[in-house]
Amino acid sequence: MAETKREIERKYEATEQTGLPDLTTVPGVAAVVHQGVAELDAVYYDTADLRLAAGSLTLRRRTGGEDAGWHLKFPVATGIRDELRAPLADTLPADLAELLRSRVRDEEVVPVVRLRSSRDVRHLVDDEGALLAEVSVDTVHAERLTEAGGTTSWTEIEVELADDADPVVLDVVDKRLKKAGVRPSASASKLAKALEETAPKEQGSPAATERHPTDNTDDTAGGRVLAYVREQLGTIVALDPAVRRDLPDSVHTMRVATRRLRSAFTTFRRVLDRTVTDPLGEELKWLAGELGVARDQEVLMARLNARLDELPDVLLLGPVRARLRVDAVSHGDEARTRAIAALDSDRYLALLNALDALLADPPLRKAAAKDPARVLARAVLKDYDRLAGRVEHALALPAGHDRDRAMHEARKAAKRARYAADAARPTLGKPAKRFARRVKAVQRLLGDHQDSVVARDALRALAVRAHAAGESAFTWGLLYGHEEATAAARERELPEVWEEASAPGTRAKLTR
Repeated sequence: MAETKREIERKYEATEQTGLPDLTTVPGVAAVVHQGVAELDAVYYDTADLRLAAGSLTLRRRTGGEDAGWHLKFPVATGIRDELRAPLADTLPADLAELLRSRVRDEEVVPVVRLRSSRDVRHLVDDEGALLAEVSVDTVHAERLTEAGGTTSWTEIEVELADDADPVVLDVVDKRLKKAGVRPSASASKLAKALEETAPKEQGSPAATERHPTDNTDDTAGGRVLAYVREQLGTIVALDPAVRRDLPDSVHTMRVATRRLRSAFTTFRRVLDRTVTDPLGEELKWLAGELGVARDQEVLMARLNARLDELPDVLLLGPVRARLRVDAVSHGDEARTRAIAALDSDRYLALLNALDALLADPPLRKAAAKDPARVLARAVLKDYDRLAGRVEHALALPAGHDRDRAMHEARKAAKRARYAADAARPTLGKPAKRFARRVKAVQRLLGDHQDSVVARDALRALAVRAHAAGESAFTWGLLYGHEEATAAARERELPEVWEEASAPGTRAKLTR
């Protein structure tokens, strides 16, 4: 994998009247050390319709300076980006290309802009000589490399925080620059400014145009549902590279977006034609399943490790922690391999393309043109009724395997009802928020119960393997008993939690 650097910086406009002021007066800065001028030459790549720019991603091949090579930048927050670096090569390195797959699909990335910069660099250091920040004055010449593009030039000031330095440094430098009349840049990046100022005049700035030309933000039930669909698809596309980079919680969040999207197709079937959405729902189920292997393993290992931490050392008989670590590594590697294989598959790209097609030409039904509040409230209540039936069925069963299965089915219904309320929240407001909160409490309880069922299966398997290796299975059996007690406790709590979730008025408030 390419080297990753967290880039925390601020950009400012520079003119002849507002050059770089004296920064030795900045609190904490002991000296400003001139590093000389570097000549940089960078070619920025994108698809013909600028899909990377639309997502605030930048891909460049740069020569000159200390970090020549291929650079791919992902936005993290305002002024913060992760820059992935690969060695200089004639073609785009494969590990960077993989991170672009969800956005570029089968399209080729081509040169779109060339930036040649003279970078005058200064280091701000403290009284011990430690680097606080790098300040550069960049004189930039931009050339559009696509047909009918233009050229432009400007000068800007860039202040980048040093690794491990206190971010307050940027605040005090910012204060000094503003006092000297230097103002923040209106553009988020050099590329964004270059694209805007070199675009063919009759076209405006393509970088500001999303891939889906149809906004579907009209104030109808169809417009609201499609806005939610677009949001979830955007989350899936954006999280693809995060999953590939194995960033914390990325698999879980991508899986949730996949499930929310599938749930929306089912919940709002009066708005979107099922002959189109049902096949997509099946593909989303497949994707969630492939991602779920990794996520379920994460949850299971966290639960079992927490259970071991609760036990006194005297009850940890045999190499239990070592066995659990081995199990986690072996299953974890397998799960991650499976998730990445799914993202690398043609099936996955076909799903993303089909979802794009749905948004470009929505299969709207008659209800899509109606009042969104009435249509969405009705859909949420239908999912609520489905949940009520499953909870009542589970409560009517005796403890055992059948009740476990029934509670798992109720959990899935609770999740769908909650997702429906979340989707309707922009339309229904506080009633939908309260509804989702109550249903979430039911979902959480049922989820803990199901996790205990899964944990018991895993603990039995661990005990069998420990016994076969001549180890004591006592600790695994003890934890199995704890999980049985947890499941029984959740079953006793369910009637009370459900009573609160199904209190009189829950339905009525959604339809007011």
